[in-house]
Amino acid sequence: MANLVDYTTDRGVAVLVINDPPVNTITHEMVKDLDDCITDARFVGHGEHCFSAGANIAMLREVDPDFRYNFFQHASETFLRLEHTPKLIIAALNGHAIGAGYELALACDLRIAWRGEGTLALPQIDYGMLPGAGGIQRLARIVGKGRTMQMLLEGARINFEQGQSMGLVNLVWDAPSGVEFMDKVIAYARRFTLPNKPVLAVGRLKRALQAAFEMPLEQALAFDRELQAQLIRTDDLAEGLQAWLDKRAPTFQGK
Repeated sequence: MANLVDYTTDRGVAVLVINDPPVNTITHEMVKDLDDCITDARFVGHGEHCFSAGANIAMLREVDPDFRYNFFQHASETFLRLEHTPKLIIAALNGHAIGAGYELALACDLRIAWRGEGTLALPQIDYGMLPGAGGIQRLARIVGKGRTMQMLLEGARINFEQGQSMGLVNLVWDAPSGVEFMDKVIAYARRFTLPNKPVLAVGRLKRALQAAFEMPLEQALAFDRELQAQLIRTDDLAEGLQAWLDKRAPTFQGK
């Protein structure tokens, strides 16, 4: 059976491609493939109309309740590992991101969308269930309780520009094709890889920011100090300071 998540690398950027066209519905097999490739990833779906249409409804209809429960638990745990990996994760939204597909995108650090007819939605209430892979908690942390309640009850679809105005999408870019859109996203991602950025600091910055939502303030501040202590003796810090004194661009090595 062909992989449902393709993995390649491109000059320091890992690319994970959800590959079950035409709408990239999320199945148990896809989550397992994703789980195998979870460390340093970027997402874009094959095709130019759907990032992911969400959980595969036919699959959910056919399996028993225990399997459904385990499917959502596995997806939730996998998306959490994605969120916690000390790598910058960018979701490249080249089309609709619906249901579990949008929950996957919400677990990424940044979301970049291809301007067009793509939409975002968590419509699971219409099937008699909740967003089961972390969508409720992540959406509420971005847009607040009241707006989340309304969006989830209505199963509302919003376009990428609306999503950007609400903080659900970071950037919306024009591109003549999906290939060129992906090229732009990869070029953007390279700005945060070696030798351009100190990747050790990028990873710890990600963890420190997550702590702001996971810990009480005093505990989060202590965690910040711990992460900073790990960076103080790195070669990259010395290079960054010296480059500033020399008035030149730093060349980081990831150590």
